[in-house]
Amino acid sequence: MSAAPLHVALTDGYVLRRATPDDAPALAAAARGDRTHLAPWEPVRPDGYFTDAAERERLVARMADDAAGRSITALIVADDGAVAGSLNLNDVVAGAYRNGHLGYWLGSAHTGRGLMTRAVDAVCDHARGLGLHQVQAATLLHNEASQAVLRRTGFAHIGQARDYLFIAGRWQDHLLFQRILSDEPPRT
Repeated sequence: MSAAPLHVALTDGYVLRRATPDDAPALAAAARGDRTHLAPWEPVRPDGYFTDAAERERLVARMADDAAGRSITALIVADDGAVAGSLNLNDVVAGAYRNGHLGYWLGSAHTGRGLMTRAVDAVCDHARGLGLHQVQAATLLHNEASQAVLRRTGFAHIGQARDYLFIAGRWQDHLLFQRILSDEPPRT
């Protein structure tokens, strides 16, 4: 599994594509602009997190993981170049497991258009093409919008994890979901 091309037209002038380090200024601007909107769903971020330089550093590291087949880093980008959101498939494992963990966010100005539903479907289709068997995701118990996206895209609720992630300054329980992509045996 390597950094295979990913470029999908979503709707209304938006595309889903792999991120590059050149996206750092637009991604940092999106994070800064929606800092308050995203804060309840993310770890507490220091001010330095929101700089172009810090974003570029994270993207360079993620591109190395993408190239090694350990992750997929994608952005939802509007026609004007603004970053509307991000999807990451992390902790990609091959062998008998063939799994990855999905994370995503969408900026407040871009909700209600079906963008994330289409983007999650596209990333799962891409992961299936790379030979993954399943994708897992977790949401905060009260994140009904994210849970609706997962259900619309074929994810099944598989449980609840106590104190799963340190979000918004405290350990929080999460609902766990999975989507089976393929029942084919692993490729050799």
